[in-house]
Amino acid sequence: MIVGRHIIAELYGVKEELIAKEEVVRSIVEEVVDKAELTKVGSVYKQFNPHGVTGIVLIAESHVSIHTWPEYGLVNLDIFTCGDTSKVEKAFKLFLEKFKPESYRHYVLDRG
Repeated sequence: MIVGRHIIAELYGVKEELIAKEEVVRSIVEEVVDKAELTKVGSVYKQFNPHGVTGIVLIAESHVSIHTWPEYGLVNLDIFTCGDTSKVEKAFKLFLEKFKPESYRHYVLDRG
């Protein structure tokens, strides 16, 4: 029995201007959540000094979290959805389109 799908990803070579500021990261994450048809319950973002962002979106299906290191061009993503497993795949694809990493690695876990 699979109750959900969980993608854990590291994106490398992401442009600094996409991941240094909370406003930009928030905009991208919120757009992905919306376009992937996930049900947002709430969100919290933290801007680090001098740069870098952590954010988490609580969704009815589970959660989306992001951590950025602009100085390394690095984004760590965690996307977990219960129910329709296609939504996690759609969200991940959208993140790749938005962040345009030079490379990435990811792990897909079927939960349950």
